[in-house]
Parts: sequence; C-alpha cells; structure tokens
Amino acid sequence: MTVLVFGRTGQVAGALARRDEAVRLLGRHDADLEDPETCRAAIRAHPRATAVINAAAWTDVDGAEAHPARVNRINAAAPTAMAEEAAACGLPFLQISTDYVFSGTGSDANHPGDPTGPLSVYGQSKARAEEGIRAAGGAHVILRSSWVFSEYGSNFVTNMLRLSATRRSLNVVKDQIGGPTPADALAEACLTIIGALRATPGLSGTYHFAGQPDVSWADFARAIFREADAPVAVAGIPSAEYPTAAARPLNSRLDCSSTEATFGIVRPDWRTALSGTVAALADRAKERRGA
Repeated sequence: MTVLVFGRTGQVAGALARRDEAVRLLGRHDADLEDPETCRAAIRAHPRATAVINAAAWTDVDGAEAHPARVNRINAAAPTAMAEEAAACGLPFLQISTDYVFSGTGSDANHPGDPTGPLSVYGQSKARAEEGIRAAGGAHVILRSSWVFSEYGSNFVTNMLRLSATRRSLNVVKDQIGGPTPADALAEACLTIIGALRATPGLSGTYHFAGQPDVSWADFARAIFREADAPVAVAGIPSAEYPTAAARPLNSRLDCSSTEATFGIVRPDWRTALSGTVAALADRAKERRGA
C-alpha cells in the first residue's frame, strides 16, 4: 500500500512518515493548497498510489479570522479537490478534521452524526471540507480529532514547556473540555482506517478519534508540568477572561465508540503518551545544551 499524504511539516504527517515506509509526503513543492488544481495534479502524478490522506491545513485558528478567503481555499476547496480526484482514480480518501466543527454546547460527547455549528472561520472551513468530501462520491473517511500533541512542532505541550522556562504561574482556561490526542496514535489510526477502507469501501463515513480521559486545558497544563517536574502554578480561568480572535467550543468531547466498533481502534490514554513526549523533549534539550 502506497499512501499519498498531503502535508510534510505537520505533526500528523511527520508521524505517518515515521510509522510507514510506504507513505509519500506531498509538500508545497508538490501541491499548492491555495490552488486546488495542483492537488488534483499531484494525485494524478502518482498512478501507483493506493490511498490518499490529507493531513495538511491552515491551523492558526486565531489568524484565520483575518483571512477567511485564503483559509477556505486551503481548508475547504483543496480537500474537496483531493477527494474528487481520489474518487475519479478509485482511491480511498481520508480527511483529518476537527472538534471545531461543533458549537461546543452541552456536556455530552459529540457523536459523528450530530449537527455541526462551527464558531470560527477555521471551524467553518473544516465543516465545508467535510461537505465537499461527502459530495465527491468516493470511498472516504472524515476523521475528526482534537488537541493533537507530540514532541514535534508547535502544540500545547511544547508551548507550555517553553513558558515554564520563564514563568512560575499561568492562567489557563478551565471550561473548555476535550481529549488530548497523541499524534503518533492518530497517525496509526489513519493507517488502520485507510487500509480497512481500501478493502471495504462501504465503511465510508464520519468517525471520531481522540485521547482519553477528557480533561480541561487547565488540568492538561497541570499534568504537563507535573510530568516535567516544572514548578508552575496553574490558575484555571473561564474562557471569558481569556479573549481570543476566534471563539473556541467549550465542549470538545468526541464520542469515539463507532471508531472502536468499526475498526477496533481504542482511544489512547494521553497520559502515557505525554510521559514519552516530555521525556523526549527533555532529552533533546540536554543534547542541545551539550552541543
């Protein structure tokens, strides 16, 4: 199985490359996400490919508010073009989506079939991508995830550890609840699902995959600092006291039961992955100091 993966520098794309030698990463020199036609051409340029995964996106949630047209080209038009071309080539397509397609009301976990109601330009663009992918008519899975972290790139874990070098107290929102998701576990889920979809196109649909247990950003930060033995006190504050350009859903809980029932994929415990992530970052820091 040779999987084309749009995205080269992101957390999940990198994790996919580390897990499978048959992954072919497509970066900006292969396809310009602001020009959907280049995405179609990139798929056609690999006639021996057996599946396509889109792990690329505009992910600057606050920055997206000022650039809606550009964000929608990258996050909605490009994935739709990928899905249409994949369908034309008979290739299964997997799109990594997000909890931000939901409004975040209530406290029950969001099910794949629940109505969406994105609060931000970023969330709206990802919801439009979902609509376009379904309309493309090919074998596809839309896999919504949340709060992805790893030892690579910029994410909540790396940002908290960076702040811990100079801060002894932080205010972190306490009323946004979700499941932190290890990038490696998400990558493994993508490969498992795309393999199953290739064998059984009838499994097409929308699924969820996120780490467990669900937690607030404030409690996630506390766990990071405990794991890193960093003396940082976290004060939990409501989102209203931490204004941002883009509104975030308060309830990002994702019901992943259909993913487990269909593909046998169990939600990973993010606490185990966090331990390995923090240790890897500490080792890397020691290497830099010794260099």
